[in-house]
Amino acid sequence: MVIGMFYSDHPPAHVRYGDQRAIVGIETLSVLEGSLSPKALGLVMEWAALHRQELRADWDRARRLQPLLRIPPLE
Repeated sequence: MVIGMFYSDHPPAHVRYGDQRAIVGIETLSVLEGSLSPKALGLVMEWAALHRQELRADWDRARRLQPLLRIPPLE
């Protein structure tokens, strides 16, 4: 599973899991566009809830065109 933020993009994070794609709001932890299987969605939401502060900080870095910090995976 890949969760990415892009410097020139809008605030939600992009999630890619195989051929599934979704855009997830950082503040609401809701799927704004696309869809994920229930299993993938559960993993994304669990990870994002644990790392919401880091996600916000990385989004702030992206808006300032600064390097992003790697966020640890779900263990």
